[in-house]
Amino acid sequence: MPVPQRSIVLAALVAATLAGCAGGQVGDALPTAAGGLPAGAPARTAASGQFPAVYDTPPPRSTTPMTDEDQLKLEKDLQAARDQQNSLASQPDPGDAPAKKPAAAKKTAPAKASGDAAASGAKPSGAKANP
Repeated sequence: MPVPQRSIVLAALVAATLAGCAGGQVGDALPTAAGGLPAGAPARTAASGQFPAVYDTPPPRSTTPMTDEDQLKLEKDLQAARDQQNSLASQPDPGDAPAKKPAAAKKTAPAKASGDAAASGAKPSGAKANP
């Protein structure tokens, strides 16, 4: 790399590093034309917001957990609903007409093995007939 390119790259790295260290309130000091806050913007609060209470235990639940009987009843209801949906899914849709099967092609009787293939009207299978 030539020296001028190195100095440009070095200056860009220094600027990026310093920009990362800048606080979030830099925009407050900039004029509106340069990207700062507009004239009617409300002032920032003096104290920053509190961090969420990560280590606090949640309050006790207002509802009681399900009993074994309630859970068993719920499982049976869910299984019944699943079985009903499966049975409905396996039934054909009454609005759809059954698809007609295409007519099967009629099979022709195989050519007789005895006798000349040309006499029976069948094409020879590649072997020449004996004279």
